[in-house]
Amino acid sequence: MLTKRIIPCLDVKDGQTVKGINFEGLKRVGDPVELARFYEEQGADELVFLDISATNEKRKTLVELVSRVAQKITIPFIVGGGISEVDDVKTLLQNGVDKVSINSAAVLRPQLIEEFAEQFGSQCLVLAIDVKFDDGDWYVYLNGGRVKTELKALDWAQQCAAMGAGEILLTSMNHDGTKNGFALDITKAIAESVSIPVIASGGAGTMNHFVDVLKDGHADAALAASIFHYREVEIPILKRYLLEHGVAVRI
Repeated sequence: MLTKRIIPCLDVKDGQTVKGINFEGLKRVGDPVELARFYEEQGADELVFLDISATNEKRKTLVELVSRVAQKITIPFIVGGGISEVDDVKTLLQNGVDKVSINSAAVLRPQLIEEFAEQFGSQCLVLAIDVKFDDGDWYVYLNGGRVKTELKALDWAQQCAAMGAGEILLTSMNHDGTKNGFALDITKAIAESVSIPVIASGGAGTMNHFVDVLKDGHADAALAASIFHYREVEIPILKRYLLEHGVAVRI
């Protein structure tokens, strides 16, 4: 049985890790380099680093920060935020990143998925999809959940997988930061319709929420931020809990 992965997420703005609810009301929660090292010691399987700054003017500073984080950890390191060119990917991979996550850029120019997969391999490419339930269906949203597209989440996930994405990072904007549980229905629908791994994100509040999304939601991995940052749930305890509830994880 394939082990499920637990992935802390660092949302980074202006060099600091921040967290909000539904992508708003951001508060600082710590230094990304220190948090990254802490999560590796805790037994995180991978680490996601998302640059959520509104503009890309700090790209050089971001690369320096990413490089400092990469030097401190040995677990797979995923970085996203403002990646839209082959050179962006090349620079990040050269600075210790294992996988890149793209979101809005892929929606605006889907060929990017094929270009990146061809040049760097699907294993390096994580397709981040922010979704919101609206008008009776799940739609893809851009710009941190502020801009609705006409793309239906399930269709877009299938298209991304067909074009060469190696994984899908699925965030429910309805659930993000609420701690009321993951979006099980859309996570399961997408996980069952693609052959690549799906990372569920948005809504983790209790250890049982992880059991639900990894078993009932068929996710391959679960990502969370605030409950880890504020030590409400600690990864070693969570992993033991998952094992006790029939979810295979790496200890």
